Order: sequence, then C-alpha cells, then structure tokens
Amino acid sequence: MDTRTPSSLDDYYETLKPLNLAPLWVRLKGLVPSEPKPKAVPFRWPWEPTREALLASGSLISAKEAERRVLVLENPGLPGQSRVTDTLYAGLQLILPGELAPAHRHTQSALRFCLEGEGAVTSVDGERTRMHRGDFIITPFWTWHDHKHEGDEPVIWLDGLDVPLVSAIGAGFREEHMEEDQEITRPEGDALARYGNGLLPLNQQATHTSPVFSYPYERTRESLHVLGRSGPVDPHHGLTMRYINPTNGDWAIPTIGTTMKLVPAGFETRPYRATSSEVVVLLEGTLEVAVGDGDFERLSRNDVFSVPGWQTVRYRAVGEDAVAFCFSDRPVHEKLGLFREWQG
Repeated sequence: MDTRTPSSLDDYYETLKPLNLAPLWVRLKGLVPSEPKPKAVPFRWPWEPTREALLASGSLISAKEAERRVLVLENPGLPGQSRVTDTLYAGLQLILPGELAPAHRHTQSALRFCLEGEGAVTSVDGERTRMHRGDFIITPFWTWHDHKHEGDEPVIWLDGLDVPLVSAIGAGFREEHMEEDQEITRPEGDALARYGNGLLPLNQQATHTSPVFSYPYERTRESLHVLGRSGPVDPHHGLTMRYINPTNGDWAIPTIGTTMKLVPAGFETRPYRATSSEVVVLLEGTLEVAVGDGDFERLSRNDVFSVPGWQTVRYRAVGEDAVAFCFSDRPVHEKLGLFREWQG
C-alpha cells in the first residue's frame, strides 16, 4: 500500500477513486443547493403535430402489441429519461375502435385525462367507466386495469404517473393479468354513487387513494361555474378546485395532486412559484402562460405545458374563460414537509 502523502489535492482525489470515496467539500453545493435547481425546462407540446404523430402510430402497431400505445412527453431538459418534469411522467395514449389494451397492474399510481373521442372504456378493479372529454380517471397503485374501445372513432387521453418517484425509491413492481380483460364485478357508476355525492357508507374506513376513480367533467365544470358566480377570484390561482379523496379529504391520489383551473376572461394571475412541479393541459378557451423571465406563450385546445418546480409562473385568459386540468407532485412535498411557495 502506498502511504506517501499526496503532493496536491488533485493527487489526493485520485487516491480516493479506487476506495469509492469522494470529498464532500467538492460536492456539497451540488448535493445541498441554496434553492431548487430543476433540470426540466418550461415546454409546450402543441396538440396538432403531437396528435398527428400519435395517430400515425395506430397504423404501425396495435394496442395489444404495444401493451400501451403511448407517446411519452419527454422534457427537453431531461432527454431520454421519460419525464415531463423532474418528478413526473406524462404520455398521450391512443386506442382505436375494437382494440383492447390488456389488463395489468403496477405500484405506480396513474391518472387518465380524456382529450378526444368517444367509445373508450377503462376498467379498474372490477368496475368499468366510459371515458368522455374532460373526465379525470384514477388508476390506484396495484389495481388491475385495462382499456377497450367500443366506439367508432380514435380516443386519446393524457396519462400521468409518479414513475420517477417510485423509481427513485426502488419500489417498482408490475404484473400481467391472466386474462386480457378483467372480470367486471360491480355495475358502472357504483363508486361514484357510493362515494361521490357527499355521502359515505356508514362503516367506510379512510383509503390511501380515492374510491371514486372516475370524476366526470360535467360535474367538475358545473362546480367551477358556481364558484365563479359566488366567490372571489384568487389573485395567484384564478378559480382552482382540487380533486379529493372523500374518505379523508386528502388529494385524490396520495402522490399526485390534481386540480381544475378556470382563469376568467381578461384575468391575469399574479406571479407565483412553488417547490412542486406541474403539468397543464388546456381544455377550454385560450390561455397564455409565462414562466420565469420568459414571454407569455399561448396555449390552445389540448396543448400540454410543463412547469418545473420553483419557477415563477403567471397565467392570463385571452378572449374568453380558460379552463385547464393540472397535475403536480405537490402531495409528496406536503407529506414530507418540504412544500414551499412564494406569492408575488
């Protein structure tokens, strides 16, 4: 063993490598930064060219062959990592008439937000629900789920998952069902009837994920309409409502925060930033968004936009009310006591 004292720090660092050691004083600022420094960048996926690319895949590979025919929204700041922000996954899924995406389950929690088409059906743990534009549908972790198409036009929806989080803690599992589509054991609408009307079964215990796995847009839009008539507009968030788990009042998904935002016509929100990152998809109207020192960028129908964590963001509606669905990693920040926000 060489016991000589290194002649310089650089020589000393070389002696550490074969020992699998590293000097903290060199890496400290990278490990413990003065503030969050996301690698993801603000980015817009415009609907029309994205839709065309997704539809093109329909003639090349079936839903069964692909298992899930999805185009992943990859943030330019995180190439090759299948991440829409540093901590979130997003993709656009296509299913064609007569197709079946086989049943499987995984430890990652997932959401579906329907953007286009009619006739698709998602089944979750023995109950099926039809998918309509604007519907928010939950696939809780480790629940069987499959998708099928009983209509006559392509259906596209946005997938959002906590894949990066589950991967980071090494807790990812997946299992294929013995049958392509699972057995249906409950009537359609059962979960919404039991838990979605401000009522709970008498002996219902709190659940990690909302037992309401399908939140119809019709109900959500009506709630936003009533809120707009009866309450003030939040200067930083516009009119924003969050989807909840009715058994405990928490977020509908324990690791993914989901909201519906209405920005009134002509309204511009004040600067806001939070440690959580967010994905925004425009449902109605025209919405402009500015992140950091950047200019306002215009979002049109079904455009998807990524907002990295700890980046100042502003929204303004052009011409008419704008409605957008958003999902974020805020619940994780809150549960770990790490959530921080700033309001300008």
